[in-house]
Amino acid sequence: MTDKTESLDTIGREQARLLAQVLPFMQRYENKTVVVKYGGHAMGNPALGQAFAQDIALLKQSGVNPIVVHGGGPQIGAMLEKLGIKSEFKNGLRVTDKRTVEVVEMVLAGSINKEIVAMINAEGEWAIGLCGKDGNMVFARKLGSEAPADADVPDLGFVGEPAEVDRTLLDLLARSEMIPVIAPIAPGRDGETYNINADTFAGAIAGALQAVRLIFLTDVPGVLDRDGNLIQELTVNEARDLIADGTISGGMIPKVETCIEALGRGVDGVVILNGKTEHAVLLEIFTEHGAGTLIKPNAARRQRGR
Repeated sequence: MTDKTESLDTIGREQARLLAQVLPFMQRYENKTVVVKYGGHAMGNPALGQAFAQDIALLKQSGVNPIVVHGGGPQIGAMLEKLGIKSEFKNGLRVTDKRTVEVVEMVLAGSINKEIVAMINAEGEWAIGLCGKDGNMVFARKLGSEAPADADVPDLGFVGEPAEVDRTLLDLLARSEMIPVIAPIAPGRDGETYNINADTFAGAIAGALQAVRLIFLTDVPGVLDRDGNLIQELTVNEARDLIADGTISGGMIPKVETCIEALGRGVDGVVILNGKTEHAVLLEIFTEHGAGTLIKPNAARRQRGR
C-alpha cells in the first residue's frame, strides 16, 4: 500500500469516527428549535462572525431549527456618538429617549441585522431579518411599568420588556426552511417603539417556542467556580446558591437570572458559552460535554453528555 493510500485510509477512518460521534446528537436535535443569542466579542471579529454563520447554516442543514437573536450595544453607542447624541446610563441600562430609540431601531433592525443575514446567506442558507414588529411577533411594555407605585424604579424612557409573544410567523418560517434573525425591537400596545435587552428578548422567544436549547454567546467561558474553573452543568437551585454565596457575581448575575427565567418559560436547557471560541455553537450542540455551562430545571436528572 502506498503512502498516499495509507494516508487516505487514515483520513477515512477519522472521518467515520467523527461521524459516529456526531450522529447521535444530530438525531437528538432533529426538528428541535435552538435559539442563539449572538453578541459580544464575536460580533466585532470577522473570522468569528464567519464561523458563527457556518455554525448556524450547518445546524439548519442537520435538521435543527435555529433562530438567531442579536444585540448591538457597541454599534449603537458608536452611531449615537457619530450623531452627537449623548448617552446616559442608569443601573447599567441606556436611557432611551425618542431620538435615541430611532437610532437604536436603525442600527439593530437595519445595518447589524442585515449584516448577520448576509453572513448566513453566504453559507448557502436562507436567512431573513426581522424584529418584534414583524408579524406582531412581540409586543413590549415599558420596563418597570408593572412595578409597585412606591418602588424605586428609574425611568429609562423607551426601554421595554416582552409582554406578549406570538409564534405564528416563526412557525411559518420554520416550515419554509428559513432562518429568522431577530433584532430586539418591539412595539407597545401604546403605539410606541421599545428597545429590549437582547438576552431577555431571546429568553422570551425561546420560551414561546419551547426551545430545546437557548444559547448565550458571551465573552467568558461560562459560569466559573471560585478557583476560576468552568462549571459544566448546574440546576436552577445550584445556580441560585452560587449567587447567594458570591461565586456568581457582577455581570454574570443578571445573565444567570435570565437563564432561570427562560427555564421557567419552558426552555429545556440554557447554555452560557464563550463566543470567542470558533464554532462554539457546534461544539455545544454536537459534542458529548458541550462547550460552556448548561443550566437545567431542578427536576432534570443529570446524565452523561448534554
